[in-house]
Amino acid sequence: MLPIQPEQVPVSTLSPRYSLRSPSVLSKSLLAGCLSFSWLLFGAVPIVGAQVPNETDEAPSLTTHCQPSQSGEFTNFTQLVSDVSQTTNWFQEPAIGMNSLVTSLTPQLAAYLNASPAPTLHEKARQARVPVMMYHDILPEKKVFFDVTPDEFESHLRQIQAQGLTPISLDQLVIHLRTGLPLPEKPIVLTFDDGYSGHYQYVYPLLKKYGYPATFSIYTAKIGKQLGRSSLTWEQLREMAKDPLVTIASHSLSHPPDLTQFSDDKLRPEIFESKQILEQELGISIHYFTYPEGKYDPRVAQMVAAAGYEAALTMNDTDERFAGQSESLLAISRIGQSRLAEMLPQAWGGPPLVPPTMGFNFSASIEKIQTVINNVPFTFIAGGKPITIHAKSRYQVPEILASSPAIAGVDGGFFSLEFLDSNVMIGPVMSQTTGKFIPGNPGENRKLKGRPLILIGSRSVRFIPFDPDKHNTLEGIRAEMPDVTDAFVGAAFLVEGSQPQPPERFGALFDFNAERHRAFWGINQMGQPQIGVSMEPIGSVNLGIALAKAGFRDAVMLDSGASTSLAYKGTSLVGYTPRPVPHVVGLVPADGASQSANGCVVAQQ
Repeated sequence: MLPIQPEQVPVSTLSPRYSLRSPSVLSKSLLAGCLSFSWLLFGAVPIVGAQVPNETDEAPSLTTHCQPSQSGEFTNFTQLVSDVSQTTNWFQEPAIGMNSLVTSLTPQLAAYLNASPAPTLHEKARQARVPVMMYHDILPEKKVFFDVTPDEFESHLRQIQAQGLTPISLDQLVIHLRTGLPLPEKPIVLTFDDGYSGHYQYVYPLLKKYGYPATFSIYTAKIGKQLGRSSLTWEQLREMAKDPLVTIASHSLSHPPDLTQFSDDKLRPEIFESKQILEQELGISIHYFTYPEGKYDPRVAQMVAAAGYEAALTMNDTDERFAGQSESLLAISRIGQSRLAEMLPQAWGGPPLVPPTMGFNFSASIEKIQTVINNVPFTFIAGGKPITIHAKSRYQVPEILASSPAIAGVDGGFFSLEFLDSNVMIGPVMSQTTGKFIPGNPGENRKLKGRPLILIGSRSVRFIPFDPDKHNTLEGIRAEMPDVTDAFVGAAFLVEGSQPQPPERFGALFDFNAERHRAFWGINQMGQPQIGVSMEPIGSVNLGIALAKAGFRDAVMLDSGASTSLAYKGTSLVGYTPRPVPHVVGLVPADGASQSANGCVVAQQ
């Protein structure tokens, strides 16, 4: 296994534009349906600049402008649905019901809405193993050790084919790295540097023969000139650039040995002008940069971002990594072609998406997710079976989890502050860890009317408005859920039926929209329990909007402010010491799950 040394290049947040080629055109009615379903499933997600092509257009090349998750905006939504969610297949098979459309579409939309802020790699992408293979010259007789002959290159393609790998485009890889969307089971990326004539004479015909995509990194001073051993012409490059199999990346103007040694004045044209020349000569947008000899530093990466590149390729002969082990989108690692045979058996596209359901899934593996939505960072933990833990006194959440089967937990309901060692809750409480139902104080219960009563059973969860006349007895809550094992009253409804709740839904809750650290839990679109906290203060209304975008089907706020706590595998995940609490919503691992080296729980392969 290659070493995992994740770091982030300290560059400013980007707004990437993913250029995807569409195999066909969606009808206006299908697009409208998809937009409607996105609204229903995720709440008020702003769709900006969606363009619907005329039905008579012929196979246009469209561009998706996918903003980072904190902006919540998508433009050219047509292409997102067409390329990523494969709605072309649905259009060609109209007998497929709308339930199938929703089931197929929702996970992809949720992934886009929860994309990591650029240039950070998504946590799910780090689980995958995608080799990005690097080639240089292809010619009949080798001149240096890393040259490859045409016969050797075709043998590589035959190995890729025989072992069931799927070559993917750089566009697909970048979307995967941003969103965590899974790739084909065994993906691989092919890249070729410098612009040798052999790329047109030998590589391009073989790519067409096998139907494999590839990226060609071009330094513009070489094209059309006898510079070095051989060079592509602009005519050849234009022909290649028109092919959907081909992605063109900038490789600088002159291929200097080390861009980090250039002053800003000399560095700028290598990065900016090379992009401009390629775009002018080829009539396409250039979205990617390849560092000559892999040399870069934060200053160089910052200028690459400033020039409008979405991602950059690098190399390091002494530290070759899979794409998901890269430092960031501005430093995607590659592996020399001599290691192809070693890489093929290791390639893996990551865990599959779980289709959405209106039911419940308490058997999923538990995993931690960190993301930014509307400029606020969040930590979520999803999966497993939900339980509550009613401790004997007040403790930190990791201490409470230590004596329970749960490996993750968030602080739960409100509790009395009268005594420091009290575990008295506000409102009725029932926990399967104690097996007891404890009614709430009748005087306090009146103030809780309409707040969410959380009922957890063996196979389902319900969030209903609390009625102090009906729900302060065991019989009363069993009338709502006969197999109830856990019950308590939360602070407020944040998301219901995938819709964020408006200010009036918070009723008389004191100071509900003040910006504070917030704790919450609920059920996501896949029917899994999901707990979490905001890592920075946020108001309750904006919290509901963010959680709807995060893919919560239903969510309620828990005790927040100074009590806001989240723990995983014995470790607190908040950057402060919260108030000790007596009540926790926990997640118990599903049977047959094992913990990965990075601390996430993943299903056994």
